Amino acid sequence: MADAEEALEQIRQVAEQLDYVELQKASRVIEKEQKRREKEAKKQAQQEMKQVAQKYGLDLEEIVPGGGGGKGSGTKSGGKVPPKFRHPEDPSKTWTGRGRKPKWVVHWVEELGRDIEELRIPDT
Repeated sequence: MADAEEALEQIRQVAEQLDYVELQKASRVIEKEQKRREKEAKKQAQQEMKQVAQKYGLDLEEIVPGGGGGKGSGTKSGGKVPPKFRHPEDPSKTWTGRGRKPKWVVHWVEELGRDIEELRIPDT
């Protein structure tokens, strides 16, 4: 712990001597190292979790959905959001209720003066 505190003090002293551009470069070096270590820590944690799962005869995916690793494993599902609204005459046109309103929704509400809830897909 004392070594880390000494190192931090040395970093602080050096940082005080750097100009703005050099300080930005140093910041990028530190940020890059943080990302590298975070990636390393995640990989190590995943390996340990796989070992624990194997100890109980399970796959990590069975315990933690998306825990198998690789792209797409994390807190975000990345899956498609089901549509919440459907065009009254063309069922192929749908909208999730996220992002910009499609032209047909704007037309329905603003030009025809209709209620958007009339377009809502009933929950099944």
